[in-house]
Amino acid sequence: MKESIIILDWILFTYVALSVVYLCFFAFLSLFKRSESYPQSDKKNRILVLFPAYKEDKVIESSVQSILTQNYPKEYFHIVVISDQMQDTTIRQLSELPVQVLPIVNERQTKARALQLAIQDIDRNAYEIVVILDADNTVEPDFLSQVNNAYQSGIYAMQAQRIAKNPQTDTALLDAASEAMNNSFFRKGQTQIGLSAALSGSGMAFDFIWFKEQIPKVSSAGEDKELEVLLLKEGVYIEYLENVLIYDEKIVDPESFSRQRRRWMAAQYGTLKQAIKELPGAIITLNWDYCNKLFQWMMLPRVLLLGTITLLAFVFTFFHWQWSLKWWGLLFCLIVAFSMALPDELFDKRLKKALRKIPLLFFLMFINLFRLKGVNRKFIHTRHGN
Repeated sequence: MKESIIILDWILFTYVALSVVYLCFFAFLSLFKRSESYPQSDKKNRILVLFPAYKEDKVIESSVQSILTQNYPKEYFHIVVISDQMQDTTIRQLSELPVQVLPIVNERQTKARALQLAIQDIDRNAYEIVVILDADNTVEPDFLSQVNNAYQSGIYAMQAQRIAKNPQTDTALLDAASEAMNNSFFRKGQTQIGLSAALSGSGMAFDFIWFKEQIPKVSSAGEDKELEVLLLKEGVYIEYLENVLIYDEKIVDPESFSRQRRRWMAAQYGTLKQAIKELPGAIITLNWDYCNKLFQWMMLPRVLLLGTITLLAFVFTFFHWQWSLKWWGLLFCLIVAFSMALPDELFDKRLKKALRKIPLLFFLMFINLFRLKGVNRKFIHTRHGN
């Protein structure tokens, strides 16, 4: 019995230790400055801006207005609001703006399906760039210019930096901290050594022809994960535009946090299940970008990783204290990784107070592990403008 526990202990430790070492390495890399500003381009590419909007009546107009105030020539960009079950009054208000409102019947209720319906009748040569924003996103006036500069420099897939615009509650503040750390781990840290950045679901931009050809292949609720697979299989590099900011509304309560993370976890593991079939080919062709992405998806989400290590450290302290030492050491390393990845401006008294919510969020995330079946094929709405 004791030998079985020892073996299980080391299996679990090896699994989570690999994740912690990975996070420490990329958190350290993220501490160094990188130059990703692209030269100002005289050529203005035609840009299609898509806002998938499912019942987003409270937030969509302010998001559209932030695009309408761009310093990019208005004749070179076109905004489409993909209206799924929004109110007639909202549609009328939007129709008074220089915006195309596209009402759809989205039987799958996924963002991927909304995007497919939006571009299915658009000529492949109508635009050079497509930008995907969430209905709650707002941007700086130079957003489209920065995207155009990167595209003109040969970047055909890119992710801007999403930051929180409403961290009023403890949960929203923790959500903002989580996103900021993910920017360090999976975007800035990755691109420091030439690996692709992770996509975030919004604040994304792609070559339009590539997107029009590939989006029909996406079928799950994790469209950003599937797009990553399609890009990396083709060897298309995903750039991280750290200096291009997207202001994103964060989750304000634990229940919504749980629903959102449940959808994300289902998307992550569902895509991993399909994408791992290509792993042998990726190794043979030395597609390390693809291999790296699969390893990321094998890792536990950060809340679960923190909670699991902490729980096992306490359990082994009372069960066999010598075994607990490696777990306490691992917990220390994980906290160091989080500290390196978290921007200084977020580490304040409010965040320290919000940390008390972590046990609850860990419990909700743990329960979600047993509620993932079928989630990747259906839509779970996250309310905005609460």
